[in-house]
Amino acid sequence: MIPPLSTVDWPRTHRLVMSHYPPINLYDDVADPRDWEALAAAQAHTNPRIHEEIGDLSLVPPERRLSGDGASWVMAAFTHISPDRTSRFSAGAYGVFYAADSLETALYEHSFHMGRFYARTAEPPGLVSEVRQLIGSVNADLLDLQRPGFEHLLDPEDYGLSQALADARRAEGSDGIVYPSVRDPGGACIAAFWPNVVTPPLQGDHLRYHWDGTQVTLAAKTTGDRATFVPSVRPRTS
Repeated sequence: MIPPLSTVDWPRTHRLVMSHYPPINLYDDVADPRDWEALAAAQAHTNPRIHEEIGDLSLVPPERRLSGDGASWVMAAFTHISPDRTSRFSAGAYGVFYAADSLETALYEHSFHMGRFYARTAEPPGLVSEVRQLIGSVNADLLDLQRPGFEHLLDPEDYGLSQALADARRAEGSDGIVYPSVRDPGGACIAAFWPNVVTPPLQGDHLRYHWDGTQVTLAAKTTGDRATFVPSVRPRTS
């Protein structure tokens, strides 16, 4: 059964990324996205690392690319992919831009997956990570998994069925999926299959995650020289 389409019009979306990922000037430029390959080739003469920075542009058709201030935060999700970095709606063959309808839901989702990563890499307790909040918007017709009957596609651990759905629908040109947050009951998330499904986001707050050796247990939101502790981001697995 194919999920129905619903118009998702969120004036604010929230995405969290690690702060060490820099913006990419090529994507934030006003140049026509169809000219990016030529511009990258020209810049390679003075910046040998340009292709490593921008990733694989061939993964995004020119008509689906996003440009302008903040676009690099979106484009990076599609041009830097790896089979070692799978997600609920991709086995690593293509990129997906995930975002939530609230900062709280974004925290639960992102901290859960960062905790998994830290556990795999045996990070010692006390690790503190710098995280960046990205605030954008979305107005698109997306496959709606919030409707009854699609709970089997939202297994907390097994992404096989959800990846198969995404593979088929993306190949047909679907813009993406809206679905209930698995880590924060009551929250909702989007999975955009193409950059131009969302708007270029603006940078919001900076946060710090604390790793206790088992999971991320606290996020400190920093504004200027002030630090505000937000509620525990202990992952919810139900």
